[in-house]
Amino acid sequence: MPFRPVLRPALTAAAGAALLLLAAPAATATADPSESVTVDPVGRVAADGTVTLTGTYRCVSSSGPVFVSSSVGRKDSTTRYGIGGARAVCDGAVHRWVNTGSPAPDPIAPGAARVEATLMELRPVGLLPLPYFHAVDAADVTLTAS
Repeated sequence: MPFRPVLRPALTAAAGAALLLLAAPAATATADPSESVTVDPVGRVAADGTVTLTGTYRCVSSSGPVFVSSSVGRKDSTTRYGIGGARAVCDGAVHRWVNTGSPAPDPIAPGAARVEATLMELRPVGLLPLPYFHAVDAADVTLTAS
């Protein structure tokens, strides 16, 4: 079946965007050992299901906005739920991060959990901001009722 003339511009734009992404350099994690993100061993779960996760981060420099994102899941599951995102300051100092959110539709109960934290920059590369990972950490934590 031939393409309709209306679809050709959309397909051309999609193909051009795909080529642009393929031509962009891949963003990878830094090898700088002075950059880090950590997860505290205890998190909190409120009565309404809101989860609060905390930790520390350190990054030296950036050319775009940097965020600490986190996710949580039951320790025995591969499903993860995003829990907030905090803006990071890359000045070489150690800072605290706090992320709060509600995993929907499946609340997380107090108890053992697995938390992942990522220190990620949206680095400008050409026309697009691409992710650049400064540091990643994963830890088994205990979620307590608050």
